[in-house]
Amino acid sequence: MTTEDLDLEKAAERNVPAKAGSLVQYDGELTTLNLGPTHPATHGIFQNVLTMDGEKIVSGEQTIGYIHRAFEKIAERRPFYQITTLTDRMNYCSSPINNMGWHMTVEKLLQIEVPKRAQYIRVIMMELARITDHLICNGILGVDTGAFTGFLYLFQERENIYEIYEEVCGARLTTNMGRIGGMERDLSPEAIRKIRAFIKRFPAVMREFENLFNRNRIFMDRVIDVGGITGQRALEYGFTGPNLRAAGVDYDVRVMNPYSSYQDFEFDIPIGQNGDTYDRFMVRNEEIWQSLRIIEQAIENLPEGPYYADAPEYYLPPKPEVYRNMEALIYHFKIVMGEIDAPAGEVYHAVEGGNGELGFYLISDGGRAPYRLHFRRPCFIYYQAYPEMCKGVTLSDAIVIMSSLNVIAGELDA
Repeated sequence: MTTEDLDLEKAAERNVPAKAGSLVQYDGELTTLNLGPTHPATHGIFQNVLTMDGEKIVSGEQTIGYIHRAFEKIAERRPFYQITTLTDRMNYCSSPINNMGWHMTVEKLLQIEVPKRAQYIRVIMMELARITDHLICNGILGVDTGAFTGFLYLFQERENIYEIYEEVCGARLTTNMGRIGGMERDLSPEAIRKIRAFIKRFPAVMREFENLFNRNRIFMDRVIDVGGITGQRALEYGFTGPNLRAAGVDYDVRVMNPYSSYQDFEFDIPIGQNGDTYDRFMVRNEEIWQSLRIIEQAIENLPEGPYYADAPEYYLPPKPEVYRNMEALIYHFKIVMGEIDAPAGEVYHAVEGGNGELGFYLISDGGRAPYRLHFRRPCFIYYQAYPEMCKGVTLSDAIVIMSSLNVIAGELDA
């Protein structure tokens, strides 16, 4: 045996190459790889400790809580209306849905009936938010598979939706939209014009995006049969939303437990078959079309009437009234200072968020702030399935699985 053979033998035992150009097998060696928090796909705020056999993932363990802000505990020291700003910062890709869900929870506790016009305006805003959420998810999935163009097309339309938000509430990302009891203002003629313009312009952009991706052979090879999960297994984990519907289960809160007059609208619930990354992508694409359909129905059939409930104890009076009416001034002061007690009670209300069932479990002891508040955050629930979905796939597949799940760190950690 030559000296060179001995060097190679020793190197093989250490599982490191002896010299440049020498061939050493790495069979059976397991390595630990940190996917995040500094990896671009994890946004700097969550970590997956992966055990790797070469390029294949053997197992994984998540680390969460990098941006935990104790929202549920903070809420116990805030008046009800000030909690809206906390909900903005959960799934910040679709803030209006969080806002409206919280308002409806408090309205259920206070037994406030919101006028039909306010309900329709809420539906329009929530469906616009769903579109932006899905645009971001599917656009980023394209980027993570090496296709940047579609992302740029979609983000221009996201910008147009943000301009509608700006017209309605003055904000863009963290919207703080609406009020307990209705909306803070009616839809202006300019807001209605922008919504109608969006309905007219957006379909052509969406069709172009689908032409780029839906039957693209390179894209399909990257995402079909990657990160699949059965409907039964998804239910066992507690999946809801597009990730559950992609697995073939047609559960949608808007249909199962209608709120905000969703029963007035016609729309379909798209479902997949395999629960893989491709199905999640396709389900979200179709949900965008269904949201557009709902918005069109709502804006064409927008009811006349007030945009806020007759609940002066809880809804801020119009500013002109505050200046000339003593009763309005008193209510304004008491609401802003958080001096109005809520009735004691226990309520749960859920809405169909961008990622699934977004629920608010509220306990009131009759005070001016929640006694306890819990957010049912869909990202927190389905992220637990991520290691199982990644088992046996390559590292590059793990990235697209994470992207297709649409894990939003603000909602994951709260």
